[in-house]
Amino acid sequence: MAPRTPPPPSSASRTPDPLTPARDVPHPHFQTGDQVVVIKGLASGELWGDSLRIVASSWHTPTDEAGWRLRNSTGGEQSYTTAHPRYLAHLSYRCPDCMIYLRAMEGYLLSRLGRRPEVLDCGWYTITPLGQLVHIDDTLPGRRHDTSTRA
Repeated sequence: MAPRTPPPPSSASRTPDPLTPARDVPHPHFQTGDQVVVIKGLASGELWGDSLRIVASSWHTPTDEAGWRLRNSTGGEQSYTTAHPRYLAHLSYRCPDCMIYLRAMEGYLLSRLGRRPEVLDCGWYTITPLGQLVHIDDTLPGRRHDTSTRA
C-alpha cells in the first residue's frame, strides 16, 4: 500500500471493525522514526488512512497503556497525536505482522464495501481534547476522555 492523500471522504460508512480492537501489538513492535499508517477505510477499492511518523513513546490515556506520539507531516487539523500500537501498521518496511493485518483489513473491507470509487471513511477514530487518537471501540463508559472531536 503506497501512502497517498485521497480527497476528503465523500460518504461516511459506519462499518464495524472486528480486527483492530482484537489486535495484540506490543509497544516495542514500533520504534521512533517508523513510518506507519492508521487505516480509516477505502479509497477507490484500496486501503486508505493517515500516514504518520513515530516521534516518541507517549502514554495513551484513553486505553491507559503505553502508546506512541505521532507526527502527520501534512499538518492539517492535528499535526501531533498519540495512539495505541494496535491502531498502527508499518509503512516503512514489510513487517509480517503488519502485512497480515493490512491484508485481513483489506479483505474484510472489500467484502463489506466493495470497490466503490469514492473515499469511504468507516468512522472508527476520534481525537480527544488532549490530542489522543482513540478507536471508537476504546471509548468505553468510565474512560477518562471525551470523544467530542472527530478525526
